[in-house]
Amino acid sequence: MSGLHLIKLCVGVDSVAELVAWNAQHEGRESGHTTRMTPKRNDELLDGGSLYWVIKGQIACRQRLLELRPVRGEDGVSRCRLVLDGTIVPVVPRPYRAFQGWRYLEAKDAPPDLEESSGAVAAMPEEMKRELAALGLI
Repeated sequence: MSGLHLIKLCVGVDSVAELVAWNAQHEGRESGHTTRMTPKRNDELLDGGSLYWVIKGQIACRQRLLELRPVRGEDGVSRCRLVLDGTIVPVVPRPYRAFQGWRYLEAKDAPPDLEESSGAVAAMPEEMKRELAALGLI
């Protein structure tokens, strides 16, 4: 996996399950997110990098970055389309404070995929994982 990722707030979504359901409703369309600022470290990000989603104050899941595409909005403003793999991978929840836009996330700071962690944690309900992570127990 890449040494560099992006992290972004997933506004309007309350759980990984809700994000998965939203993606399923839009099946057949390109999975992605449009953002105002364009990352400058494209080669590093596209070498296996992911977009890590912060949901309700915790890093909760990720999607692999496939492309960073310049686009122009209807208002004429340049933006960047983050084209994502449709697969949403839950990660070990980790608290993360709110911020605007996106940030780079070094691989050493990224939480591991949930499937790589203890099977007991992976089997827990999402709300329980969120609470335990907030307490620093997972």
